[in-house]
Amino acid sequence: MKDQKSQTLSESLNLNYASDNGVWLHQGKTLRKIVGTAGMLLPVLLLASSLTVFEMTGPLESISHYYYTRAATLFTVTVSLIGIFLIVYSGEEPVDFWVSNIAGVAALCVAFFPTNNLAELCCDAAMPYAVTYFDESQEGWRSTFHYVAAAVFLVSLAFMSLFLFVKSKIPKGKRCEEKVRRNKVYRICGIVMIVALVVIILGLTDIISPETYNRLKLTFWMEALAVEAFGFSWLVKGEAIMGDKPN
Repeated sequence: MKDQKSQTLSESLNLNYASDNGVWLHQGKTLRKIVGTAGMLLPVLLLASSLTVFEMTGPLESISHYYYTRAATLFTVTVSLIGIFLIVYSGEEPVDFWVSNIAGVAALCVAFFPTNNLAELCCDAAMPYAVTYFDESQEGWRSTFHYVAAAVFLVSLAFMSLFLFVKSKIPKGKRCEEKVRRNKVYRICGIVMIVALVVIILGLTDIISPETYNRLKLTFWMEALAVEAFGFSWLVKGEAIMGDKPN
């Protein structure tokens, strides 16, 4: 009964998992490459904007804080595109579709519900690169929602790397060496994402010394590490790296 419901839902969404040559499978490979590339480029481009356009010596407090700068378009458009592509992505089984949809919706929430203000006041002379400021009365619920959405986004992507990308119809003992190596990459990337998220949580809850955490800009670097791991795993799955043979 459950399989029939799943099959009916897949058919209504035009998700054909039976054919290796189906349109969705080819789109899936392309989408993996696009999502992976966008994910790996985002932290690099944002850091470059800090070092060049903003004339800073390092990154901002977090990736999300670029929303308040002249790099807001780069941040918002890239995260939104990743979210849209994750929603469009069907994967190889229905569970791929639903988990990527959760990640995609969470990414859109991250983009459209920004974190707390970068500057302490509007037109802060100490932060000339901060060009956007929101009323502090909205600060609490908005930033909390942003943090939850970001956590759901990373956990969903880590789940895909750890449990979905490693799946195969071939029994473990009969899988080719390339598939075994790719699975190791997926698991490493998933673990890196989880560890980065844990470090951020430890910092936000002051378990890690706030002075040390803020001085090292650990939110930015952990977010960047997690996003790079996510992007790399999707590039591997999309056959852009370590060509994914049909095993």
